[in-house]
Amino acid sequence: MGKTIIISNRLPIQLQISNGNIDAIPSVGGLATGMKSVHSGNESLWVGWSGLTQEDTPPELEKDIDEALEKNGCAKVNLSAEEVEGFYFGFSNRTIWPLFHYFLEYSEFELDFWNTYREVNRKFADAIIEKSSEDDVIWVHDYQLMLVPQMVREKRPNTSIGFFLHIPFPSYEIFRTLPWREEVLQGLLGSDLIGFHTYDYERHFLSSVRRLLGLEVSFNDIYLDNRVIKVDSFPMGIDYKKFKTAAQDHEQNKNTHKSDLQKRLDSHKASAPDTKLILSIDRLDYSKGIAKRINAFEYFLNKYPEYKEKVRLIILAVPSRSNVPQYQLLKREIDELVGRINGELATVNWTPIWYFYRSLPFENLIDLYTSSDIAWLTPLRDGMNLVAKEYIATRTDKTGVLILSEMAGSAYEMNEALLINPNNFEEQADTLKRAITMPEEEQKSRNTFLQNRLERYNVEVWANEFMNALKQKKEGGDDFISQKLSKDILQDIDKKYTKAKKRLLFLDYDGTLVGFHKDPQKASPDDELYSLLDQLQQQENTTLFLISGRDKQTFGRWFLPKKYNMIVEHGVWISTDGDDFKLLEKVKDEWMEKIRPVLESFVDRTPGSFVEEKNYSLAWHYRNTDPDFGEKRANELNTVLTSLIGNDDISVLNGNKVMEVKSSNVNKGRAAVRMLGEDSYDFVMAIGDDWTDEFMFQELPDSAITIKVGLKKTQAKYHVENTKRVRELLKRFA
Repeated sequence: MGKTIIISNRLPIQLQISNGNIDAIPSVGGLATGMKSVHSGNESLWVGWSGLTQEDTPPELEKDIDEALEKNGCAKVNLSAEEVEGFYFGFSNRTIWPLFHYFLEYSEFELDFWNTYREVNRKFADAIIEKSSEDDVIWVHDYQLMLVPQMVREKRPNTSIGFFLHIPFPSYEIFRTLPWREEVLQGLLGSDLIGFHTYDYERHFLSSVRRLLGLEVSFNDIYLDNRVIKVDSFPMGIDYKKFKTAAQDHEQNKNTHKSDLQKRLDSHKASAPDTKLILSIDRLDYSKGIAKRINAFEYFLNKYPEYKEKVRLIILAVPSRSNVPQYQLLKREIDELVGRINGELATVNWTPIWYFYRSLPFENLIDLYTSSDIAWLTPLRDGMNLVAKEYIATRTDKTGVLILSEMAGSAYEMNEALLINPNNFEEQADTLKRAITMPEEEQKSRNTFLQNRLERYNVEVWANEFMNALKQKKEGGDDFISQKLSKDILQDIDKKYTKAKKRLLFLDYDGTLVGFHKDPQKASPDDELYSLLDQLQQQENTTLFLISGRDKQTFGRWFLPKKYNMIVEHGVWISTDGDDFKLLEKVKDEWMEKIRPVLESFVDRTPGSFVEEKNYSLAWHYRNTDPDFGEKRANELNTVLTSLIGNDDISVLNGNKVMEVKSSNVNKGRAAVRMLGEDSYDFVMAIGDDWTDEFMFQELPDSAITIKVGLKKTQAKYHVENTKRVRELLKRFA
């Protein structure tokens, strides 16, 4: 049984060095809390940066630091000050953070940042490889380490690797602006399971994978070489019990152990019992919309002047990345806004905004949560926003109103909150009025639903769900696809091939013997393929058929001089021993005049698509279109064709980026069975890659060896990864 290895930029403990002594203090962040259930006992290890640069670490204390970390189940990655600057403050926080939060104007695309990011990711990967074995389960966290999964995969190909992104994944149109977009996607695809907070982030990621890497995506599965990568959403929860218990203790101790902050809050409430406290808590970050919130508050007071001296906004802005220029400008803007509004609107008895620029201890957070009538959280873009969940968890009497931006990931789970567009001041002002005047009965009704949901899906459930999904994928494998053509199976097939008295081989062409090409006419056979087919063709007691959806003119030009046996256009035409093509099936073509204009209209509306006209079929190709748009158009076309065809004796084949309309009585399976019946064969093998080949796999007898190219749901017994593997297999026979 392997161990669990957790990897994040920072470790779940903070190291303090004083008088030569090392103190390891547990962190209180959401991730550290959430991973408690996973990171426990001797069966797990947490790898990350300790927070101390190499320059800050006295050499004589290295061993003591390692021992202190080991006691807490941790191991460190050593980073220099220069690496921290380029990797963390540079690429992570000045490139990825603004880009993924839709602040394209703040993103800096510096090559030096990228190079350092890649080097530091390699350091993390090397640390994991050093500490892990093949049967371990590895969970990588967040945007600072997006290259790590693939780097680990290169050295640990069979290890189970999960990745979770704690920030939004942007839309394709935003993500495509990143100069190193393919490298980032490839890094993430080293994982077996990739998790996001919401379905929207998952959808954006899958769209980028399709469009930028051209990989096949089916629902939330990505097919890459010989692997299927799962993508799913796991909304992160909070330690609900911790916040609820803290609020209950706070309620019981309010008369004996009050903090200074609570005394001030109580004093204010006593002096103005009708005043509503509105709470705003965020890290000082441009993605949190703090400046817009302050402006919206001013707009509210001017629109509803009757609430002046009746409400007070408490802003807690936690310092963040204070050495980054945009954050320095933001702090100055907020300082000036608060100063101006307080200067213009304050009265002798009333200051509209209380503003704190600092971190507060946990007990003071509970003071604010339990004392505030309204929590007002309006991020412009936020991966989750756990503050919203923490506020609801502390409302022991179920009163209180949550106003939440619909741009926060948590909004998807918290429909009972008052959801607003953070850019709409009119809506925010009206929603504040609604929150202030909301009856207690309605508050309790909304918060009951929210609390029940948050209690059920807490942070521990989140962590366990992800780990269970990762372990299930490792143990269960991809049981919906066929068996991989292993070394033992290959040896068994070799023996059968050698012993066979009469062999029959069916080989598809595109996607099986050659890769796909943007222009199908350019995917011509190469010298290696000719040589391989020649050797198979010349073997005694071996009948080889190339069986394809290609037109007879193209195949005739390529293969007729070689005298290969060929079945083309999915079973319409046949050529044996170099003879001219003959009709294998009686087919009609009157329907083509009706269908051709329909396909041509879709070509006009779908840039990059084209119609290929064969003798008895029409094919609409969309390999060169935008992947998402092409799939959308294909679905539309399928609907149109189905309604047009009705009960006619024609059907639609959905191939690999192609839709083909042909006679219903024609398919590869029917043709293959006819060839099988012409002699007595004791070895039959068929290899193909798309849905048109499924007819062969289905119709051939159980004794036949059927092989699918690629990882897809199939009727075939076995699968290989790609065309390269097909050629390697055929070389064994040749």
